[in-house]
Amino acid sequence: MLTLSTVAELRAELRRLREDARVLGGGRVAFVPTMGFLHEGHLALVEEARRRADVVAMSIFVNPLQFAPTEDLARYPRDPHGDAAKAAARGVDLLFTPGVAEMYPREARVRVVPGDLATRWEGEVRPGHFAGVLTVVAKLLNLVQPDVAVFGQKDVQQATLVRAMVRDLDMPVELVVAPTVREPDGLALSSRNVYLERDDRRRARVIPRALARIEAMFAAGERRADALLAAGRAVLATEPDVVPDYLALADGETLEPVDVATEGTIAMLAARVGRTRLLDNAILGASPRIPASDDA
Repeated sequence: MLTLSTVAELRAELRRLREDARVLGGGRVAFVPTMGFLHEGHLALVEEARRRADVVAMSIFVNPLQFAPTEDLARYPRDPHGDAAKAAARGVDLLFTPGVAEMYPREARVRVVPGDLATRWEGEVRPGHFAGVLTVVAKLLNLVQPDVAVFGQKDVQQATLVRAMVRDLDMPVELVVAPTVREPDGLALSSRNVYLERDDRRRARVIPRALARIEAMFAAGERRADALLAAGRAVLATEPDVVPDYLALADGETLEPVDVATEGTIAMLAARVGRTRLLDNAILGASPRIPASDDA
């Protein structure tokens, strides 16, 4: 595995890797952008990328543009040596680890404007967040120029916005959204899980339980959004120390709230558990469903 930290090195090595792969009859490049502190969720994205391309590139960059002044940029967990070992073990060919000065050598005067898709849910709670996300993703896609880019479903609003950007700006890349990877009890894997104290980790299980309840009711035939959301809120209420920012049912394309759920409707949930803010979601009608009990 090659580990590179400058744009010039990245472009030169990608050119060489593409040429070498073409000699062998391939040449497709898949890209997995991350902020590091890799876990099995990230590594599942690498495996998906490997299935779809001859060369797998990964980036690790904690992007300051997507953090508000009050958020946890300095506190965000980092493990560069561990990340490199995990990436190499899973078959990443090229690891791009730029510093802030390399990605933003001058003040960024032009940023990607997310539009209406970013005004709800995470966009309302974290104003400006998605402008930072889309700006860095656009830069990385421009630098790597992959055939395929792989994102995770856990950050479903982010993935939806990236898909819209790729479509609306005619970016020549196939976007793949891979399913969320979970612990046996259903908790979605996240780099921020490391912040959870033991009691908070136990309480956090109510998040996938609430989504699993909505999934189960949908599978049983319930389609009324108010009934589905009421059931999810009732589950959340069993852990009063878990404070939801929102629980919503949204259209899978527009992210607008729906009154009637259909297959592909997204159940979206963000909640604070102690000092940690966790995101999760479920796509109704999709398989596999979230484990429905603590013992799952």
